[in-house]
Amino acid sequence: MEFFEVVERRRSIRKYSDKAVPSEVMNKALDAALIAPNSSNVQTWQFHWVRSAEMKKKMIKACLDQSAASSAQELLVVSVRPSLWKKTSKDILNAPLPAGLEEKMKMYYRKLVPFMYGMQILAPVKWLIFNVMGLFKPTPRKPWSLRDREETCIKSAALACQNFMLAIAAQGFDTCPMEGFDESRVKRILNIEFGDRVVMVISVGERVERGVWGVRHRAPREWFVHEV
Repeated sequence: MEFFEVVERRRSIRKYSDKAVPSEVMNKALDAALIAPNSSNVQTWQFHWVRSAEMKKKMIKACLDQSAASSAQELLVVSVRPSLWKKTSKDILNAPLPAGLEEKMKMYYRKLVPFMYGMQILAPVKWLIFNVMGLFKPTPRKPWSLRDREETCIKSAALACQNFMLAIAAQGFDTCPMEGFDESRVKRILNIEFGDRVVMVISVGERVERGVWGVRHRAPREWFVHEV
């Protein structure tokens, strides 16, 4: 589909038909998710494609038995693992680096990324350094704490979720991003690590007429778009 047609088509679908979603549709959308922009390219996202009937049944219950989950043909759970920055940073440095940027990238991933994403015991010191530097020049103030790091990872994962949903829409199927779930139960079902966070659960299928809850409503554009 043409890009803006895809954007218009994407709706949060609450009820799906019994039509199966081909594996190639899911895999193509997952590949699109994996090339989404993300902070420092450290790729801390995790995609859990729930495929077995037993796991789906448990996930539906963890998603409060809502119809967007119970009628879905596929369920994708997106989480973040902030500690992955160590593994992905090494992987980046082991790959061929862009000509002329080798030293800058080595410095970035060996010094700056560990300072921002790691060294959490020094969080108060990092906060002080960032804010003192900010008195004299524009300075990024975050991430300096575990919460900041988590927030950064979640924002990156959300970008990947949008890529995934648009890629599903472009192939003629539909999605619903769900925040209505029990995170503790989802983590236990999928054996997600304690320090990880579940960002959202995305259901996938083919919409039925009653799956769309009315005409899309948006408040006036001028409430949100500001030219300065």
